[in-house]
Amino acid sequence: MARRRRKYAVPGVEQGMQAFKADVMKREGYAVNPNQPDDVKYEVAKELGVPLQQGNNGHLTTESVGHVGGKIGGTMVREMIRLAQEQIANREQN
Repeated sequence: MARRRRKYAVPGVEQGMQAFKADVMKREGYAVNPNQPDDVKYEVAKELGVPLQQGNNGHLTTESVGHVGGKIGGTMVREMIRLAQEQIANREQN
């Protein structure tokens, strides 16, 4: 099965999102290569006990891989919500 490439709704935002992911996961205590922030998934997988490796991971269940993606994506979403709440609070003060 071919790897699916997600497209962002806003053109040109990919680099910023990758930098955001690197920053968020670094603050969570993960060693993140800013040039390859997607590689943090291997560290997260190891922490969660999911044997994720580069290449074909067809032997893994959707549930186990979802735990890895959920940990990363959930952390990013929580940070986006925090930032939005901060911006709203700042607007209300001004």
